[in-house]
Amino acid sequence: MNPKQLAGEKAVDYVKSGMKVGLGTGSTAYFTIQEIGRRVKHEGLDIEAIATSIESERLAKEWGVKMVDFSEIDHLDVTIDGADEADANLNLIKGGGGALLREKIVAFATKFYVIVADERKYVPTLGAFGLPIEIIPFGWEETFREVTALGCTPKRREKNEEIFITDNHNFIFDCDFGLIENPHDVLQKLQGIPGVVESGLFLDKTDVLIIGNNDGTLKIIESKK
Repeated sequence: MNPKQLAGEKAVDYVKSGMKVGLGTGSTAYFTIQEIGRRVKHEGLDIEAIATSIESERLAKEWGVKMVDFSEIDHLDVTIDGADEADANLNLIKGGGGALLREKIVAFATKFYVIVADERKYVPTLGAFGLPIEIIPFGWEETFREVTALGCTPKRREKNEEIFITDNHNFIFDCDFGLIENPHDVLQKLQGIPGVVESGLFLDKTDVLIIGNNDGTLKIIESKK
């Protein structure tokens, strides 16, 4: 089985009827949403869900998953999402799919945060994957200069030879910091720059990391926090 599918489907074991569930974005979370949809349709799984992207919401609705928003609920019991990198402390880089702002809002509304990934995403130190940073269009040139001054090389993301625009109508800059030995320091500095809406550093939040291996096995790492 595809290791992404293996991890994505295994994570659904954490979802029970009556729960409020966050649905992530990306190639591994895709399999999670499909499996949740299958259980809703064929096993009577009864949940309410909030998705981290328009794409994920569309997929969930196709399967008949009941979608709500934060005007209707005040927390999520569990969220299942993917990651572009995860280290041994279960700190993450996310945002390869461009949904990092919504993903972080959902993550912080969640009581139990489950990350699914294939074995390539599990790394000793974050940073081989360029850190996505969401920036508002107004004055982006100044924000770009301030981010660059932190010692990284930012590149504005494009898709199909056009500027990539997030679901929130912002830009994404993919920033090469090299290996990020102190992610908390980088996060703090980014948060101090006006125009930076959010970064793809997700720290001290993950409760369980489920890794699908190419040999068909699973590795489940639980947080020590």
